Amino acid sequence: MSQHGADGGGGTDALAVLELLAQQAPPGRYEALLREARGAGASPGELARLERAVQLAADISSSFDRREQREAGLAALVDTARDLTFPYDLDSLLRVITRRAKRLLDFDMAYVSLRGTDGSSVVHTTEGSHTGLTNGLRLLDGHGLGGEAHTHGEPAWTADYLEDDRFPHARAVDEVVRAEGLHAIMAVPLRSGDSTVGALYGADRRVRHYTPDEIGLMSSLADLAAVAIEKAGLLDQTRAEVTELELDSSRARSSLTRMRHVSEAHSRIMNLVLAGGDLCNVAKAAGDALDGTVMIRDPGGRSLASGGEITGLDEEAVAKASLDAHAGRRPVVTGDNTWVAPVIAGSEDLGVLVIRPATGLTGEDERLLELAAQSVAFLLLMQRSTAVAEGPVRDELLDDLLADPQHAPQQIVQRARRLGIDLGKPHVLVVARPEGGEQGRAVVWASSYVYRMSGLKTVQGGCIVLLLPGLDASAAAKAVSGELAPLLGHPVSVGAAGPGCGPDSAGRMYLEAMRCLDAMSALGGAGSAASVEDLGFLGLLLSDDHDVDGFIESAIGPVLDYDAERFTDLTRTLEAYFASGGSPTNAAEELHVHPNTVSRRLERIGELLGAEWQKPGQVLEVQLALRLQRTRTILSRQRTTDPTRPSPPPG
Repeated sequence: MSQHGADGGGGTDALAVLELLAQQAPPGRYEALLREARGAGASPGELARLERAVQLAADISSSFDRREQREAGLAALVDTARDLTFPYDLDSLLRVITRRAKRLLDFDMAYVSLRGTDGSSVVHTTEGSHTGLTNGLRLLDGHGLGGEAHTHGEPAWTADYLEDDRFPHARAVDEVVRAEGLHAIMAVPLRSGDSTVGALYGADRRVRHYTPDEIGLMSSLADLAAVAIEKAGLLDQTRAEVTELELDSSRARSSLTRMRHVSEAHSRIMNLVLAGGDLCNVAKAAGDALDGTVMIRDPGGRSLASGGEITGLDEEAVAKASLDAHAGRRPVVTGDNTWVAPVIAGSEDLGVLVIRPATGLTGEDERLLELAAQSVAFLLLMQRSTAVAEGPVRDELLDDLLADPQHAPQQIVQRARRLGIDLGKPHVLVVARPEGGEQGRAVVWASSYVYRMSGLKTVQGGCIVLLLPGLDASAAAKAVSGELAPLLGHPVSVGAAGPGCGPDSAGRMYLEAMRCLDAMSALGGAGSAASVEDLGFLGLLLSDDHDVDGFIESAIGPVLDYDAERFTDLTRTLEAYFASGGSPTNAAEELHVHPNTVSRRLERIGELLGAEWQKPGQVLEVQLALRLQRTRTILSRQRTTDPTRPSPPPG
């Protein structure tokens, strides 16, 4: 071949290579071009030039491929950076990072580990795992590729992990690598400033030698991921703070609403107090506000007012809670969700509030309970002050009622009516004598007590005299003793009489009550409480009206009624029994009946009069009542058979 031809042929072959290069032909086309030249008998020089041109074309094509790969990697990195700007939470962000890393470098598996406060790293998110053993895997500091990346702050990689002994291995990590079938692994540190927060891993299930471009691309992705992780952490922290602020705001609004409810409820209760409402209205208002039933009790545990009934109340637990409440000066709850709040004025115990709420009480409810107790204390003090202010007028009225002789009864009735007292209704009179101690506290208590009970009070001869509406003198005496004795801390002797109606009955009841009080003292009953009726036949002697009928009725009335209804002889059997010295046999002879009959009648009498009717005290009253009944019967017969006795006027 001539020089020209060679040059011409060489130029033609070079042009063919350039055309293939421009067409981005596959490597096989270049091989075909070489085979054609060899087949055409090209000279060695021509073949050498052609082979050189093909090699250069291959190098250029490889450079183009690497550039395209870098451009694709950079484009994917830009897309990844754009994805990482979205407001992910940390777990979602880690899933995006591992997914992008796996796709970006065509890994078989990718995962992220984050460092803990103890220096170890924990695998949080995995993409491409077959066994699921990776998540939660703890990577010890200084071991494996992650340890190398953490220690040096630079990427670390290996083509075959299990066969590479350039770094210390951890048995747990090796077991997971073996189970997943991994060989090539790359670990890139996640750097945040001067510290390393974790590592991004890529792994393949084949031996693979990573190129510098791949390592650089993975490092860039790790840098973006570290920034995104830091941002996600700050975002999570901000979200947590915002959530906490929202909770605080919600709690503040709820607390404000409850405090407004407490304030409004307290205002309603205080308005009732200031408007002159009684304890019952205050108890109902407090119960409505606290969604429960409220009882107001005095220091002795007796109910002063109630907004309803509390069923199944454990009185022993309430008594203990009352002591704890007064000691701590705060509400106390018992085991059955019953609350006890102290009613205190300074250091003075005025009683307690007992409440059974429908549900448990919150802190604001407890505060409302305390305020309700304060309102009750204020009302009790107001009542006491009113009673003390009206005391002289009421004392003068009762003094005039007890005067002998009584002055201007009609004026006394009008004065009583102005004070809200109807003397035409039944009243009882109570005389209380403190056995020791000062009298001042007892007088103040009496003023408050008669104000609550719509009665009158005065002090005569060192005794407190109370005129109270009611029919049961005995119950009134016990009620006065039950309140006054615990308040004073020493015994109080209480005598009572009544009932009586009209302004002229007070003096008579006062004398009877004083006789009752003196009789109890003479019998060694100081500190007791009783009425004239409680003293039995002594009461009959002490009473001005000598109520024989009442005494007989109280002693043997059930026996008399039984005989009248069934035409039996229980009364006559009783008389025979006592006349025979308590011998049923002798009584049977006198009655001409069998002793068993007398025994059965005595059993019936025991059912009517009670099991203790043969005790000495009651036996005496029964015998006295039998004698009075027989005497009254004889006198009645004499009046009906005496011809000299004038006949009653015609009706």
